[in-house]
Amino acid sequence: MHNQVKKEEISKFFMSLQDEICGELEALDGQGQFREDKWVREKGGGGRTRIITGKHMEKGGVNYSAVHGTMPDNIAKGLGIGPNNFYATGVSIVLHPANPHVPIIHMNVRYFETDNGLWWFGGGIDLTPHYVVPELASQFHAKLKNVCDGHNSEYYKEYKEWADTYFYVRHRKETRGIGGIFFDRLNKNKGTHADHFNFVKDVGQSFVSLYKDQFLPNYEKEYSDRDREWQLHRRGRYVEFNLVWDRGTKFGLETDGRIESILMSLPPDVKWTYMYEMNELEKDTLAQLVRGKSWV
Repeated sequence: MHNQVKKEEISKFFMSLQDEICGELEALDGQGQFREDKWVREKGGGGRTRIITGKHMEKGGVNYSAVHGTMPDNIAKGLGIGPNNFYATGVSIVLHPANPHVPIIHMNVRYFETDNGLWWFGGGIDLTPHYVVPELASQFHAKLKNVCDGHNSEYYKEYKEWADTYFYVRHRKETRGIGGIFFDRLNKNKGTHADHFNFVKDVGQSFVSLYKDQFLPNYEKEYSDRDREWQLHRRGRYVEFNLVWDRGTKFGLETDGRIESILMSLPPDVKWTYMYEMNELEKDTLAQLVRGKSWV
């Protein structure tokens, strides 16, 4: 197809993005270093899982993968296509900070194609503060809007709404955090292959700057035992979403992915307390976790 970037070039970019982000995060933490596990998928492909346990990042993962093989029948049926081979590559990041005043952050950028001509890009970045700070939330969304506006003035509105809908913990009737942007199945109906790849590259390369905005003002703040308690309970909501609703987790499980890499997004410590009684500050954060809230 004219103007289509080769899948090998896309994977090469994702590998370099993983390297760049890991280096920046190690410098931010000042102590922790990423442990790398290279793995091979028996049915085709593999990846590099990198996990950090540091001074300020209690647990973080920056994963790269490029997997291929025969499309599982249930997924092919869900896509409305016949038997085929697929190729999927991307980078996925989740950081669980030590300090409750630093938010959890997630990013995913990915590409998918089949040998019968189907292809799309997807991804997004979203933020899950344990305590919502409106100024920092607005800054986060404003930067994401700038990234989107560099490609299409409609992107931010559409992908922000998509994030609000996607990152919704339905059984709790609350959003996972303050959202961000989420997009999926960007294909030839919405632009060229190269255009979408350039957008995904810009999203990926914005990650470090976005995270520094949240990390640097907060990582040295003092916090109480109660703050830590609240952090552990908010992590519980994160776990619930990832295990119950997240499509990426389900895709990994259905394609026989590497389970340690799929579940790297889960925090090291978490808590569920029956009928947890919130204080006023905690109630205020929960009250802001609603769909459709405007931050810019």
